[in-house]
Amino acid sequence: MMGMSRRSLRKVVDQARVVAAIRAAERATSGEIRVSVAPFFWGDVEKTGGKAFRRLGMEHTADRNGVLIFLVPSRKRFAILGDTGIHEKVGQAFWHDASACLSSHFHRGAFTEGLVEVVRMVGDRLAAHFPSAGDADRNELSDDVDFH
Repeated sequence: MMGMSRRSLRKVVDQARVVAAIRAAERATSGEIRVSVAPFFWGDVEKTGGKAFRRLGMEHTADRNGVLIFLVPSRKRFAILGDTGIHEKVGQAFWHDASACLSSHFHRGAFTEGLVEVVRMVGDRLAAHFPSAGDADRNELSDDVDFH
């Protein structure tokens, strides 16, 4: 998987299934979920995920309740980054549980299945702390998977 192109990344992650999971999760919350998939690189995944968080404008949600799932399939590595609003509500134990879920799928190469499951987990937790405002709720960030 080393040196994966954007085209090959799109074959590893089923964008339609992930986007459907994001949209389903966001129907119950004012929170925002994004997924970013990166090609191979040797740097720190958490640090690069933080750069993607800022590049995608995740910190600009009204309630600071954006969550980014950043993954590097070629390295079977990822980072789950929550903005300050959601992190204050769920604490470190939730991020550990979400990471364990992703890790179990990713080590088997089941990237799409892991993403769909963790998006559901994150969506449920966002809904508990940031319920949807119904028709007044607006989608602040794109639901599309970012292949960068």
